[in-house]
Amino acid sequence: MGLFSGMIGNASAHSTEKVEDKLRDFLAPGERVELAYKLIRDMVVFTDMRLILIDKQGMTGKKTEYKCIPYRSISRFSVETSGHFDLDSELNIWVGSSAEPAEVLQFGKDKNILEVQRALATAVLR
Repeated sequence: MGLFSGMIGNASAHSTEKVEDKLRDFLAPGERVELAYKLIRDMVVFTDMRLILIDKQGMTGKKTEYKCIPYRSISRFSVETSGHFDLDSELNIWVGSSAEPAEVLQFGKDKNILEVQRALATAVLR
């Protein structure tokens, strides 16, 4: 499964200005952060060029993996909104022709998942 599968927490919106400042040396020239969501200590960042999944590793979180998925590599995605008993929303992202999603991201509110879906659809369908 994906980088964030099996995690207990849910994603919440995060300031794009703060994220862009933190990723200043990591972003390509002219690349802008459009949406950012924090998931416990990890992060999902949507730029105008790619999806960046930031995975803080280890006990201290000093070691960090930056996983970049160019929008053109995303073959499909699905969104599952929350229900009465299941309060989590979920975004599944497939890369290439694999049968299983490359990433499974959980969100706590339908509002956030709908924003993410809209941003992803806009980026992938360009």
